[in-house]
Amino acid sequence: MARSKIDDTELLDRISDVFRRYGYEGTSLSRLTEATGLQRASLYHRFPGGKEEMAEAALTGVDASFVEDILAPLSESGEPTGRVRQTAKRLMAFYDEGKKACLLDTMSLGDKGDPPRAHVRASFEAWIAAMTKIAREAGFTPAMAKRRAEEALVQIQGALVFSRASGDRKPFERAIAALPDLLTGADR
Repeated sequence: MARSKIDDTELLDRISDVFRRYGYEGTSLSRLTEATGLQRASLYHRFPGGKEEMAEAALTGVDASFVEDILAPLSESGEPTGRVRQTAKRLMAFYDEGKKACLLDTMSLGDKGDPPRAHVRASFEAWIAAMTKIAREAGFTPAMAKRRAEEALVQIQGALVFSRASGDRKPFERAIAALPDLLTGADR
């Protein structure tokens, strides 16, 4: 059996893009083979668990990117508002200024029994925990910090969906721009 010429990183990027565009239910092996250029047998060779394993790998890859690239500034030292601004800048790039769908969002579509649902919930909880921590550092009470972190996530995700649907990127840009004030009270 000849080995494919697609490396693991590129393969995961292509698989993630299919799940990002179609969600778990809408992602078929036909779409995955078309996107990756691999035959079904090659996909199953790399992912013996099939679609469920591919979805898990896509989510795990996004989680790693978020922790390493997006949320990292929130855990570093320095003034909280500046750290949130750095995360906001990275969010803009990650979501291509509001043009790119959120994998966590699209993977939450469908039946509650879909395999990725628990992973998506855990990923959102990690995002909220990181934002709650920085809001606590900025002086908010535990309850208010968590509330602001949840509001930030809802605003970002809602603006992302609206921006993609409407073609107007400004709501996403505003949600990202509001992040430092929402999490640190920068304009208090």
